[in-house]
Order: sequence, then C-alpha cells, then structure tokens
Amino acid sequence: MLGAIIGDIVGSRWEFNPTNDYDFEWLSKKNGFTDDTICTVAVADALLHGRDFGESIHDWCNRYPHPMGGYGGRFDQWVHSENPLPYNSFGNGAAMRVSPVAHWFDTLDEVLDAAAATAIPSHNHDEGIKGAQTVAMVIFKALQYGHEAPLYINNILEECLLFSGYDLDIRRADVVNRFDETCQGTVPVALWIISDSTSFEDAVRKAVSLGADADTLGAIVGSISEAIWGIPKEIEQSIISFLTEEMKEVVEEFYKRIS
Repeated sequence: MLGAIIGDIVGSRWEFNPTNDYDFEWLSKKNGFTDDTICTVAVADALLHGRDFGESIHDWCNRYPHPMGGYGGRFDQWVHSENPLPYNSFGNGAAMRVSPVAHWFDTLDEVLDAAAATAIPSHNHDEGIKGAQTVAMVIFKALQYGHEAPLYINNILEECLLFSGYDLDIRRADVVNRFDETCQGTVPVALWIISDSTSFEDAVRKAVSLGADADTLGAIVGSISEAIWGIPKEIEQSIISFLTEEMKEVVEEFYKRIS
C-alpha cells in the first residue's frame, strides 16, 4: 500500500512533464500526492472500517476535490456526482488503488473478489476489473514468498500472466514516452518493469523515467515492489511529510492491523 503512495508522489512531478532521466531528482517541493494516493488510502480506510469501497472512494475524493494533476474527466464527474454509478471504465485507476486488499486477506479467492469490488464502483469494464485483480494477485503472491520473493519474480509473474493473459513481450521503444491511461496498456508495462528490476527504488525509477503516465505507473510498480523488495526506511520516512494527518492515520492504522 505505502509503495503505491510512494510511487505516486515520486512520479507526480513528471506526470505532465515527462522525463527519461533515470537519475531524476527523487523528491522536491514540486512533488505531491495525486488521486492515486487518495484512492489507495480510501480503499485502506474501507477495509479498516468495513465501509463499501465505492462509498469510501467517493468520500475521500470529495475531501480532496482538486488534487495535484486533477481527476480524469469521467472519474471527475463520478466524484462530483451525488449518485455515482459505474461507467464501464477500463482506465488504469482501477489498478493503482487496489494494493491494500492484497495485504488484508488470507486467500487468493478473497483477494480477487475484493479487488473486483474496489474496481466495480467506477471501473466495471472487464479490463478494468482484470487490471485490478492482476495487480492484487501479483502482490499477494509476492507476499506469500516473504523475504525470498526477489528470487521468485519470474514464478510470481508467470502465474499472474496465466490468469490475466497479458503479454510481457514488450519493447521499450514501443512504450517509452507513450501516455496510456488504460489498464491493458499500463498493467503489462508495470509487470514488465518489475521483471527487469532489482530493488524498490530501481523499479520506481524505471517506471517514472519511462516518460509515460508517471504517477500511476509509479503507483502500480511501487505497490508491487513493496511486496517483493520491501521499502527502504529512508524512503519510507521521506514520503510521510507529503501526506495529510488523516492520511497518515489511515496508513499507520492499516500497517498495525496487518502486522
């Protein structure tokens, strides 16, 4: 979960000002949380307090109606609707907010059901649901391997590719500087980055410097990287100051409950 928040905040500066510099400045005053963090916190809050996922996401997004980078057009309408209904979206927003469910439940079936439930309130297209489920499945599988997860990345990804049908035969030239907001255009790229990375920071840097949808790709890659490599303490500590007090409270309570 915190990995998604870190990836989002690190990538936020580059969402509309893309970089291909792997050695970009990690954090600055130009960074901040976007809708990716807000929605991830909302999913965690729903789990902590037994709330409906859609209700919680709608509530939290209305607490922050104008986040850095704003909300996508259709999702913005959903946020500001008094009666928000799913609109058959297959946007990558379904995949960036799902990570808390992979930490919360004990079985894969529960994780997949909950992942679908986080997507359906807005992103109820089959591709949106599959994107959320695939990211949650990768995280859940990685957590099962514990400290040995870095040794079994190929095994973890193979199981999830069988589930999703995604193809990781990706050429960098085909995805660099290509802004794709869909699940089917983002989640396979995130898994491809994971397959070629060696640490949490390495993976997030590769995601952000691809010059694509930097904050959301960073969030998805960060959420998976946390489960595989863990988050270095100095990176974890450096990100907390970017969050509001109520966000910090949810993050702290969430990790206490799953520990």
